[in-house]
Amino acid sequence: MMTDLFSQQAEKQLQREAPLAARMRPDSLEGFLGQQGLVGQGRLLNESIDRDTPFSMILWGPPGSGKTTLAFIIARSTDSHFVALSAVSAGVKDLHKATSEARDLLGMHGKRTILFIDEIHRFNKLQQDAVLPTVENGTLTLIGATTENPSFEVNNALLSRCRVLRLEPLSEEDLQRIVRNALDDDERGLGGRGIEMDEEAVEYLASVAGGDARVALNTLEVAAMTTHRDDKSRILLTSKEIDEALQHRSPQYDKGGDWHYDAISALHKSVRDSDPDGALYWLARMLIAGDDPLYIARRIIRMSVEDIGLADPFALTLSTSAQQAVHFVGQPEGDLMLAHAVVYLATAPKSNAVYTAFSKARQDAEQTSDEPVPMHLRNAPTRLMKEMGHGKGYKYAHEFDGAAVDQEHLPESIRGHRYYEPTDRGREEKIRAWMEKMRKIRDGG
Repeated sequence: MMTDLFSQQAEKQLQREAPLAARMRPDSLEGFLGQQGLVGQGRLLNESIDRDTPFSMILWGPPGSGKTTLAFIIARSTDSHFVALSAVSAGVKDLHKATSEARDLLGMHGKRTILFIDEIHRFNKLQQDAVLPTVENGTLTLIGATTENPSFEVNNALLSRCRVLRLEPLSEEDLQRIVRNALDDDERGLGGRGIEMDEEAVEYLASVAGGDARVALNTLEVAAMTTHRDDKSRILLTSKEIDEALQHRSPQYDKGGDWHYDAISALHKSVRDSDPDGALYWLARMLIAGDDPLYIARRIIRMSVEDIGLADPFALTLSTSAQQAVHFVGQPEGDLMLAHAVVYLATAPKSNAVYTAFSKARQDAEQTSDEPVPMHLRNAPTRLMKEMGHGKGYKYAHEFDGAAVDQEHLPESIRGHRYYEPTDRGREEKIRAWMEKMRKIRDGG
């Protein structure tokens, strides 16, 4: 009895001493802000809780988007036994213990168990496989949380037994409401302590938190703890105090994960869509996050041939020069050279004609790999090969007017196939006219 009393007192003390973000965690969907596509009225998780039918799932989303909170709410709202593990510290032994407890509770009391595994992407294959049988036979319900793409980080066997639910960064409006709730809550938040925050500061904090409720609340708490009271014993928080508390915010960006590839995709598509402003922004985001400038330079070279091509052949030269310059001078000077390149590419005429043509030619090449080279195109370095007909009938272009000959260069089965169709943009307009003239000559026109 005494032990229980001490345990309860310790628990209450821990709750009082917990960070603001932990204290403000809602315990029901009514208090949960954001993710309305999942928890709104009639939506998947809302219906699951209402019907008391929790299911195994992987919650995939950025930090501070509500993954852990949702797991707690699901367990509490469905009257389930809740076991929380972190993949950083837990092992197979912990999983077996959780499974054993779940089996006993289900058999003796008919009570289900929800096993929550935070950062499940950190589990290796053996650890993930250890969960499989109990998830499959219903001994426990698994809720995994991850910031990484589960398609790459969770094995297929476990993934096939779970629903993957995607969480988005919280909106600035949701973050503003979360901050105001913390300021007003006397029991769990900062209410009743003489802390005031002007509207501009609330909006500023919401804008710099990067969709992360934990960042917003932790910054608010630090600002409140480090700001001196005025002569009226008030703590007045403005954007200045928020900036002081925030210091340098680490970019919400993972150089080795999905956001890295999403960012380079955004840069590439901004260039393709002829938007130099978008291209400069995503270039800056990647460089600020510490992405490898030579990796970016390699991708810029790819853009020059995939999306600009022969509409502006100088694009490849300039992109290659930018890569060499970055390698030569390093950072931060090299960043400007990358900016120079992406602006040039974004404002250059666009053509994927060569890119498309080569894809078509490669497909034909794969399907006709056994086709012999036409006799007139074969090499004939020896007398025997000449006697066998190699090179017979070949027309040497420079012996004809305009170096134009009516000669076929494709195998018999694909004669007449056309791959490269120049656009009417940039230099390709001239190439198109020249090709039409040459085709007429080859066709005997």
